[in-house]
Amino acid sequence: MSTPFPFTAVVGQDDLRLALLLNAVSPAVGGVLVRGEKGTAKSTAVRALSVLLPGVDVVAGCRFSCDPGAPDPVCPDGPHEGGAYESRAARMVELPVGASEDRLVGALDIERALSEGVKSFEPGLLADAHRGILYVDEVNLLHDHLVDLLLDAAAMGASYVEREGVSVRHAAKFLLVGTMNPEEGELRPQLLDRFGLTVEVAASREPDQRVEVVRRRLAYDDDPAGFAARWADEETAVRARIVAARELLPSVRLGDGALRQIAATCAAFEVDGMRADIVMARTAVALAAWAGRTDVLAEDVRQAALLALPHRRRRNPFDAPGLDENKLDETLEEFGGQGSGEGEGDDEDPDPDPGSDGPGGGGGQAPESDGPQGDDAGARPEAGEGGEPQPSGPGSGEQQPVRAAEPFRTKVLSVPGVGEGAAGRRSRARTERGRTTGSRRPQGALTKLHLAATVQAAAPHQRARGRVGRGLVVRRDDLRQATREGREGNLVLFVVDASGSMAARQRMSAVKGAVLSLLLDAYQRRDKVGLVTFRGAGAEVALPPTSSVDAAAARLESLPTGGRTPLGAGLLKAHDVLRVERLRDPARRALVVVVTDGRATGGPEPVALGARAARLFAAEGIASVVVDCESGVVRLGLAAQLAGDLAGTAVTLDELRADSIAGLVRDVQGDRYSNRRAA
Repeated sequence: MSTPFPFTAVVGQDDLRLALLLNAVSPAVGGVLVRGEKGTAKSTAVRALSVLLPGVDVVAGCRFSCDPGAPDPVCPDGPHEGGAYESRAARMVELPVGASEDRLVGALDIERALSEGVKSFEPGLLADAHRGILYVDEVNLLHDHLVDLLLDAAAMGASYVEREGVSVRHAAKFLLVGTMNPEEGELRPQLLDRFGLTVEVAASREPDQRVEVVRRRLAYDDDPAGFAARWADEETAVRARIVAARELLPSVRLGDGALRQIAATCAAFEVDGMRADIVMARTAVALAAWAGRTDVLAEDVRQAALLALPHRRRRNPFDAPGLDENKLDETLEEFGGQGSGEGEGDDEDPDPDPGSDGPGGGGGQAPESDGPQGDDAGARPEAGEGGEPQPSGPGSGEQQPVRAAEPFRTKVLSVPGVGEGAAGRRSRARTERGRTTGSRRPQGALTKLHLAATVQAAAPHQRARGRVGRGLVVRRDDLRQATREGREGNLVLFVVDASGSMAARQRMSAVKGAVLSLLLDAYQRRDKVGLVTFRGAGAEVALPPTSSVDAAAARLESLPTGGRTPLGAGLLKAHDVLRVERLRDPARRALVVVVTDGRATGGPEPVALGARAARLFAAEGIASVVVDCESGVVRLGLAAQLAGDLAGTAVTLDELRADSIAGLVRDVQGDRYSNRRAA
């Protein structure tokens, strides 16, 4: 077994270490979600924590790590009464992003259950993590149904496996830790709320601290055991402090004053539900125990708020997690004189871990909001009239980015047919979850039994198999896997016209509002998104396909406009993006959303090039929608012509809001066939 990097040797990252230690002291806090850029010691710190956790006593031979002092009365390996026990270290179990449902919750042997009536159960990762740590790296990339399963288990302290009337239950209490890079996509708000604490981590910009990080990492890589030995005393001290804090925890008093501060803080920040109040209370108690105190002070409430509330403040996926610390201090001061204990109402930022030489402390600071940043401070206003810019050179006619209009709710745009892509909420697909539509022979392990089809397959062979009595003689070849239809996520590729013809009529604000609305819809439906823009002399990939709609919204907000309209170049660039993405993720189907007025003015023979590029999409059967941005009394209908070449559908900005587009993309296939017949 490799030697883990010592927890106390992690440089900086005080908030991360404190949040992990508070959960080690009180697992009831509810786990930690660690958000941050790559290469910031997220995984290193989590793996190092497992070494510091106190050992556990388990019933000898129990695969579910039952506590000999209070064994699970319904343990599948039980009953355990007065049996022998053994001591072992607390486990840290990692859940891979690509794990199956059976690997997470365990699997029943359906064949034995049907033919012998025996509950033969193979435990999963939830059973392995009982009384330890369950670590999910890149938790935002985990399939939704797996996230639901593990969070339900974390909330209930038990895991349930049910297959065709056969059920198994076992205890599953663990410290849930998830790490994620927000650039790769966000968790759903309701799932964010299930994590007790969250911390934002980033690499230090201080040269001295970065030098120390490199020095320690190189020393560890050269001699892991020797490096760990040099930090053994610090590790022992922190381990002893965790044990002492656990013992002190039941004696910590959470007074009415502190409770009032907690309630007032949650109300002031308008967090939904009551989970935030409960988590704050448990965190404040754990902070007091970690500091060696039996009373919860205002400084504990403040630090608890900084750890428990930022991720609960999000109202939509484009809101950055954060907390206004001035407002927090004002709230604590206002409700600090009502008997919450020593140090309440203090205007100074308190030390959240007074007298501590170990990890802790708390910046807990909300990340600064990075507004749209552009290089357009000196950009010249659009020249010319009637929507045609003056092509006097590169960047000529470029305008500063405009803000998007208020987003609105859009109707469902779906890809025709039935796919087999990643689980999501947009288009029809054959999935592991959903309504049963048929059966097939299992390929590999049986996951979803189709009982009627299995019985039908086994019935003709009962006499030949010597069936006696009421039992059904089932063989492996009789088993049938249920085929199910659910929803998949798609790749929604936006191709946005950012030319002067769009900007001259002051339409970009409305256009950006429409795209932002579609991005919100893509977030809710678990799609990947990409952004291609065209203007001036060509096109560029503003955002390669990603699960982060936050990144797409940021690129959209800072999108400059101006120049000619190289429509063909934009479509060809989008076609290249889809070609590369098909190699990476062949099962994920694409929906192309072209946002333009249909003009083509850039490059040689721009109109012909645009038409030829559009017909590439039609020939490959790629679903497409053209959002027609043309305005004014006289309309040329160029966007509708483009939709015809794409074998797609055109819709105006106003129609994008209307109920009439409910079947918009479902009609793409019919329109495609109609266009082909007409041709």
